[in-house]
Amino acid sequence: MIEDEGVRRRDWIHIAAIGTAGVGGAATLFPLVSQMAPSKDVLAESTTDVDISAIQPGQSIKAVFRKQPLFVKRLTPEEIAAAKADDGANMRDPETLADRTKEGNEAILVTLGVCTHLGCVPLGAAEGENKGEYGGYFCPCHGSHYDVAGRIRKGPAPTNLAVPEFEFTTESTIRVG
Repeated sequence: MIEDEGVRRRDWIHIAAIGTAGVGGAATLFPLVSQMAPSKDVLAESTTDVDISAIQPGQSIKAVFRKQPLFVKRLTPEEIAAAKADDGANMRDPETLADRTKEGNEAILVTLGVCTHLGCVPLGAAEGENKGEYGGYFCPCHGSHYDVAGRIRKGPAPTNLAVPEFEFTTESTIRVG
């Protein structure tokens, strides 16, 4: 008895079964993988554009970034000089003003408005609010004092106010995130 060397019926059934299983597996996995992609509302909150054209020197505005307060401040020349003078001071979380701002735009300071101690919102971004002993921000919950550059100077907060990733899209607009 001589066997045919070509494709036998059994081989064709194996190929068809494996092909069907592969298509079925892909059809099952595709929705499972695609549901892990971020939804449109999450993508919309991933960045925030802030118009900084109306901010006067010494003035701050509050915005919202990823459901958290965002402080954007235009520093005065005096505040920049004071922050640079304190760059070498003995601090709990040492950072220079240049580390916290963008090169060529050192007058614009962008920080998250969340105290690094327990997550309260510090005062000092709005007109007439308590700015603390160092003229920056003051957390009323537990008494943390931040300087004009958002660096922790006194109180229980362990680190400086966070500086999120941001870039200047135009002269008067920044994109945070």
